[in-house]
Amino acid sequence: MKLFSSVNDVKDVPALVAEALQLKQNPYAHQHLGKNKTLSLVFLNPSLRTRMSTQKAAMNLGMNVIVLNIDKEGWALELRDNVIMNGTTVEHIREAAGVMGEYSDIIGVRSFPGLKDREEDYSETIFNKFVEFCKVPVVSLESATRHPLQSLADLVTIEELKTKARPKVVLTWAPHIKALPQAVPNSFAEWMCKADVDFTITHPAGYELSTDFTNGATITHNQAEAIKDADFIYVKNWSAYEPYGAVTNGNEDWMLTNAQLDIVAPDAKVMHCLPVRRDLELSSEILNGPKSIVVHEAGNRVWAAQAVLKQMLEAL
Repeated sequence: MKLFSSVNDVKDVPALVAEALQLKQNPYAHQHLGKNKTLSLVFLNPSLRTRMSTQKAAMNLGMNVIVLNIDKEGWALELRDNVIMNGTTVEHIREAAGVMGEYSDIIGVRSFPGLKDREEDYSETIFNKFVEFCKVPVVSLESATRHPLQSLADLVTIEELKTKARPKVVLTWAPHIKALPQAVPNSFAEWMCKADVDFTITHPAGYELSTDFTNGATITHNQAEAIKDADFIYVKNWSAYEPYGAVTNGNEDWMLTNAQLDIVAPDAKVMHCLPVRRDLELSSEILNGPKSIVVHEAGNRVWAAQAVLKQMLEAL
């Protein structure tokens, strides 16, 4: 594996999930792979779980780790070619990414969308330029359209905790106070559509995701109907794909409560990628109770990242 940006970069998804669970049982068995190897984690946006879990995964494999918050600690990057750099940008991404590749055996990059220009965001300009110019294997730490390490950890969690061979998994939209990217729901949908699960997406009208990510899913605007008898309910807010980045008011009743779950999905386990705004996106009573597996899910971020890094190290 030389690139991990989506489920499409994985040759055998069940095998990768199984490897993550094996690494969870024996985290330090492959430290020889990372000896004298360097992972550089480049962040253009904030991070908690991605930063800490990927760094820990790399150290479990014996790697050295460099973390750069390039938006705060690096030079302002120019992404365009054939422009005179007489403005606010200081360094071109061609040189910046190329130099990072000189210092690294593997690079991880995190870059959020602007949510203003859909064509620009969905072309993944920043991430793809890192891939093009750094000349070493690249891991997505979340991009404009996907968050594959999160989605792999989500699938690992479902595989680990499921009580039936083919569980019912539901992705439900949740309220928020601002426009959020589609990266997490896009990615979750893309991975679930390739997994052996019964997958449903539910959201208010107007919040349809791109069909590039949802092919194979059942889609409904009826939340109660969607979550009925669910085994796993994945809660996440996102803004509209069309009109791009739009948010409409009046859907506050989409926040899940125990009262709803007790009626239609009493055995459901509730997931969220975190961070979560309590009593806005998801009720505190669920987060504080036995139905929530959000912390367990976040813990599995380590083993997801470690499985991916292990395969990349093996390919070096």
